Amino acid sequence: MSIKGNVRSLFLLVMDKIKSDIETGLLRPGERLPSEAELSKQLGVSRATLREALRLLEEEKIVIRRHGVGTFINSKPVFSGGIGELFSVTDAIERQGYTAGTLILKTSFGESAEEERKRLALNPGEGVLIVERIRTADGEPVVYCVDRIPAHLVPEGYAASGESIFKWLESVTGVRIAYAVADIEPVGYNEKVSNLLHCDKSAPMLLLKQIHYDESEKPVLYSHNYFRADKIHFHVVRRRL
Repeated sequence: MSIKGNVRSLFLLVMDKIKSDIETGLLRPGERLPSEAELSKQLGVSRATLREALRLLEEEKIVIRRHGVGTFINSKPVFSGGIGELFSVTDAIERQGYTAGTLILKTSFGESAEEERKRLALNPGEGVLIVERIRTADGEPVVYCVDRIPAHLVPEGYAASGESIFKWLESVTGVRIAYAVADIEPVGYNEKVSNLLHCDKSAPMLLLKQIHYDESEKPVLYSHNYFRADKIHFHVVRRRL
């Protein structure tokens, strides 16, 4: 299928097309792509445009190019997505073709700490609901999640078994999360978290601290998500203005 667009956007459209074919299963992990001549003809773009798209896909670890052999779809990590896109962990796991699961470790109400009051715009003495979970992909632990929600929003506590916390929050409160502000940092060995995720002492993790806001820009969820670094691949496309 020929791809159409302006010259500056063509390589981005090629990237989007290949990623879409991976997500829908038309291209599978380990599969070899057609030759540059054949693929550029199929997509209706120049070989220079195709090479630029493949170069960026290689940088994002979506494809692997083997000199003299060809270009192959990389074995997919559990998570692969644009870092600027807000998605639930459940969605991220299921997009990659895995079955998402949940192990609930603890749910409890407690008095908010100073950091939680600051992040969730709470007054002293206001409580929070804390939910600790391990998220699994095909039964394998991949993310440790700690979510904090203002107690007044969820007085009945957390009762869901495994669905997205976004969907659960919307179903019980009517609050829809519109956007989040995230801090991203690499973290090393943590005795508790590393053991929960079955990581050895040399395995790094990626921590996303996120404040989630509703459509009226009120903070409604403060989360710490520890991702296994060997099971995650985020990417970002930076466009020159």
